[in-house]
Amino acid sequence: MQNANTLLSIYQKRGARSLPLERVYRHLLDPELFLRAYGKIYRNYGAMTTGTTSETVDGTSRKRIDTIIDLLRMERYRWTPVRRTYIAKANGKRRPLGIPTWSDKLVQEVLRTLLEPYYEQRFSDRSHGFRPNRGCHSALREVQKKWTGTTWFIEVISKDATTTSTIRSCCESSGETSMTPDC
Repeated sequence: MQNANTLLSIYQKRGARSLPLERVYRHLLDPELFLRAYGKIYRNYGAMTTGTTSETVDGTSRKRIDTIIDLLRMERYRWTPVRRTYIAKANGKRRPLGIPTWSDKLVQEVLRTLLEPYYEQRFSDRSHGFRPNRGCHSALREVQKKWTGTTWFIEVISKDATTTSTIRSCCESSGETSMTPDC
């Protein structure tokens, strides 16, 4: 099997040229990718948080990783339902949070590692959430440097598509310069 760096470089190049990915599932079986994923997430605070099973990072071994890979190879790996918990919000309400098992977190991280180089370059430069080397600080820097003519912002948090399309229609009919790429 190819070196993981070489494989990820190939995925990145195929994404840049809009070519389809091939044999992704086969590449998912690479132990080196699992060891990379383990190295990335084992330090996280949530690594010791149990999902619906008692499995956590401290029970992980090369044998456990090989077992997961074998289950994937035989197409017998089963995702475990997440443990639902609720965390408090500043306004006194609670929001739901799903906590997966450690094995599921590990497989998810391997999938993210495989797919991110392919899809990352397709995202808008204005998108900052859940992306490598981006976040709220890079978004604020962009606003400070590029949105110099903006004097106000409107933030709308909508739970349905009707509200979003109504706001978009208002933006289009107002003749104002759009404040976001979506408006």
